[in-house]
Amino acid sequence: RIAAQHGAKVAVAEEYRVGGTCVIRGCVPKKLMVYASQFSEQFEDARGYGWAVTEGAFDWDAFCARRDAEIDRLNEIYITNLTKAGASLVRSRAVVEGPHTVRILSDNRTVSAKYILIATGATPWYDEKVPGIEHVISSNEIFHLPKVPDKLVIAGGGYIGVEFAGIFNGLGANVTLVHRGSEILRGFDEDMRHAVRAGMQDRGVNFIFNRIFSNIEKTSDGLNITLSDGQTLSADHILFAAGRWPHTEGLGLEEVGVTLGDKGAVVVDEESRTSVPSIYAVGDVTDRAALTPVAIREGHAFADTVFGNNRRIMDHATIPTAVFSQPELGTVGLTESEAISTYPSIDVYTASFRPMRTAFLGRNDRIEMKVIVDAETDIVVGVHMVGEGAGELSQILGIAVKMGVKKADFDSTVAVHPTASEEFVTMGAPARQLRREAA
Repeated sequence: RIAAQHGAKVAVAEEYRVGGTCVIRGCVPKKLMVYASQFSEQFEDARGYGWAVTEGAFDWDAFCARRDAEIDRLNEIYITNLTKAGASLVRSRAVVEGPHTVRILSDNRTVSAKYILIATGATPWYDEKVPGIEHVISSNEIFHLPKVPDKLVIAGGGYIGVEFAGIFNGLGANVTLVHRGSEILRGFDEDMRHAVRAGMQDRGVNFIFNRIFSNIEKTSDGLNITLSDGQTLSADHILFAAGRWPHTEGLGLEEVGVTLGDKGAVVVDEESRTSVPSIYAVGDVTDRAALTPVAIREGHAFADTVFGNNRRIMDHATIPTAVFSQPELGTVGLTESEAISTYPSIDVYTASFRPMRTAFLGRNDRIEMKVIVDAETDIVVGVHMVGEGAGELSQILGIAVKMGVKKADFDSTVAVHPTASEEFVTMGAPARQLRREAA
């Protein structure tokens, strides 16, 4: 769209639907499911606040119909925006056959272009070594279940598995998450990982750590799972969410000289150019930062640089993000372990408390906050939060951290009371002062 607005002649080959993983089978429908799943808790909260609420049954079919209609609407908007900008949409899979040549498979014709952009995203990974792996579903198929399962087993402790565990737990399923590691959400701040898992356990999600699947057997009653320690589980469905890999298989990239890296990711430079100068790649297919807003920025930067006479480089540092787990996680900047590896001296400020809204109800929900500061410059290098509104706050905090906010700026900001977020500006003494010994 941006390239076409700059005056380029553009064609987009798409084999499925327009809008990408996020819109069609990712963040957008998933966030709607998060909202739906939270009502079971909200009905209970309403009664605690004096409302006479009669909780009815959840209508999975009605919700899915409305969710899918929304996705259809968004799909059409993306198509309209493309065509209004002057780009042509080709409904077909395409493969690369040369530095300037693409074959459209639906009618077996070739087209030529000065530039080719690979933006095929990522695809679910399956462990083909596990007997019975053909019986699992991925984050693609989870949206199309005929009903809410009674028992759901999830393989994988990344954000996809964690988010869907919260969703189906809230919708009434018995959910067990099996993870090969010792804690969920690898790569996030350690304290925040613990806080999310503890909050999920309080809500009824079961966890099994340091195990992997060794066998899956389909029976007349569902699925039987054997884990690596011999433990057995049963489930109606298994969501295999152990990772997504760059979607490059069968695109013809290696044959034309495009260098692929780990997991088949397209290797690119800071301008998103591959080893073939006329071929570029953006988004999850490059495995840089697998986030939709990052892919959008990378694509925009590519179009501005190549067609808009405005060289732009996507800055992959200090990217705010959220995990829509239950409880929610919002984060920007370095984790505590990353910070002490980067800076010789850091101060860590923390807050842990029961939020006003649910403390009133006698619930044990907690909000966890952490602000990480470079002690030598007073610059805030990381902010992390678990609790209601964490995702929304991470966007605003991301601006501040990107601008180089100092802890003194936090301290000089007047608190908004009563809010949970006021704790970010009332943290006094650091909980920890970490100093790395000089080599």
